Amino acid sequence: MGSRVYEVELPPLFCPLESAVHPRVRQVDKRAVEWIGSSGMCASEEEKAWVVATHSTDFYGRFAPVADDDRLLATALWVYWGAGFDDARCDQGPLSNRPAQFNALACQVQRACETGTAIGEDRYIGALQDIMRRFRSLATPTQVSRFTHAHRTWLSGVAWQIGNQALGRMPGLDDFLTMRLLSAGGEPTLAMLEIATGAEVPARDLHRPAVRALTEMAMLVASLDNDRHSLHKELARDQADQNIYTVLMHERGLPLEEAVKAASGLRDRVLLRFLELHDRVRPTAGLELATYLQGLRYGIRGNNEWGMRVPRYLSLGHWPDAMEDTALTWSEEPSDTRPGPLEGAPGIAWWWDEELG
Repeated sequence: MGSRVYEVELPPLFCPLESAVHPRVRQVDKRAVEWIGSSGMCASEEEKAWVVATHSTDFYGRFAPVADDDRLLATALWVYWGAGFDDARCDQGPLSNRPAQFNALACQVQRACETGTAIGEDRYIGALQDIMRRFRSLATPTQVSRFTHAHRTWLSGVAWQIGNQALGRMPGLDDFLTMRLLSAGGEPTLAMLEIATGAEVPARDLHRPAVRALTEMAMLVASLDNDRHSLHKELARDQADQNIYTVLMHERGLPLEEAVKAASGLRDRVLLRFLELHDRVRPTAGLELATYLQGLRYGIRGNNEWGMRVPRYLSLGHWPDAMEDTALTWSEEPSDTRPGPLEGAPGIAWWWDEELG
């Protein structure tokens, strides 16, 4: 696949959502980079450089542009931590195809997320516990509990992904979409919206089926967009394993160019359903739920504004390049407007239930 990297044309993204960014991203990011250097989680200057090159404060500053500085810092630290852990322990590290060993580490990491008294030898554990101390000082017990639950969900999805890698198994579309909802880190990323903004959504609102559907749709759109952003780099490094394109190529027998078109179409259909359902739910939402829903909208757009510029996805060398504020091109129209559930994906078909909202 690597020889075809520059033959693959990725169409512009359809993303008719508002853009925003925290006004003090640079000042907060300076504090975050200092923390990375002192956290002990990076084993080398090269590893640190790639973690810093995720520009995670810029990323989360687009999800929560109204956060105060300390809340933005704490949530951005977890994104930095998650990117480093993902690279070193999930996607590329020695545990990336060793599910038994990864599962043991994941359980230690999760317990460290839940309690500050847990111990573990892995260098990422102490850094995570420092982040969790910050969360507990800023957030309510309910918000912290929601985050730790989301964190466990993420690790379970990564375990599924690593299990597939170990077996050489390419999942079908339905399994992949379910796995991607878990493994991409969307659950903890969106759970942090409450911590960043301080607005705790009442349980009766957060657990409404329509709100859960909106949350899952936002996660899936962002996850598929990340597959898009990272495609060229993964192809160049021959690391393209389980992503939406390889899944469609395997399941439907498509060439890469056709898989790109098919992936764009199914992604746009999910986004259109998100917009439709959002407009049903938002008018009657209270302040906290409205803040959360706006965070979902900011997150989908911001993930793209960040992802199409960030060295994590664009740099092909051993060391990351500088981040450039390049102009972005957007599609004015969705590539597929067909209504109804996605074909071959019963696990998410309920998002189109008429009674939602």
